[in-house]
Amino acid sequence: MSVQEALPFPEPEGAPVLPPVATAPVLELRGVTVRYGQVPALDRVSLRLLPGTVTCLLGENGAGKSTVVQVMSGVRRHDEGELLVDGTAVRFRRPRQARSRGIATIWQDLAVIPLMTVWRNFWLGDEPTRGVWPFRRIDLEAARDGAARGLARVGLPGLNVNQPAAALQPGQRHSLAVARAIHFGARVLVVDEPAAPLTVAQHALVLRTVVAARDAGIAVLFVTSMPGYAHLVGDRFLLLAGGRVAADLTREDVDVEGLTQLMSGGDALATLTAELRRGR
Repeated sequence: MSVQEALPFPEPEGAPVLPPVATAPVLELRGVTVRYGQVPALDRVSLRLLPGTVTCLLGENGAGKSTVVQVMSGVRRHDEGELLVDGTAVRFRRPRQARSRGIATIWQDLAVIPLMTVWRNFWLGDEPTRGVWPFRRIDLEAARDGAARGLARVGLPGLNVNQPAAALQPGQRHSLAVARAIHFGARVLVVDEPAAPLTVAQHALVLRTVVAARDAGIAVLFVTSMPGYAHLVGDRFLLLAGGRVAADLTREDVDVEGLTQLMSGGDALATLTAELRRGR
């Protein structure tokens, strides 16, 4: 079985059509529907992730954010619509296929092994080595220095990479996961909001890693339920309600107060979105 399985789907009738963009998206959902039985978790959702751009995916619990992450990451296959990577329709059957196409997902549990050192967590089996077989061994100096440089790149200079990952704060663990994804060449970074409660300082650290990924030219999807933090780093804002796209806005469309109103608007989302657009 090939890693990429290009299985095009017909565009669902009535699916939203996104306007053309100057830069080709790395990853795109086009009219994607996911059902659990007869209940749609996603209903004709479309979005584009562009290089060097942060797209914030917002919504209340149960809005469909986690299902979007699962479809992009190869955990859940969509029932209708298209998932496109570099313009080619694909169906991922497992997460490894998504990772092979440069799609890295930072899950809520962060996939960090607590009892392993920070530098071991950074490499996770891909450590640099020295010598020739059968005497090949891990190059400890290169592994530790490489991990330290990767962490400094996302705002953690001087972190002790020899300490166990369990000693890190939640925001630092998140930065470790992002640093690892950037180092190994991620083209799309899906950042799911950490499940652990974060202080303001730890939230700031998470946001710095998102900005670092954007500045590296990576297409970032930042999944959050906090509009204030989203507006600090986002270039585009996609709001989900009941599995549907309730608003698709840019920074020019909405300020942080308007974004907060949208998040709490319930059935008034569409009306408020129209008002914001008319007021531009």
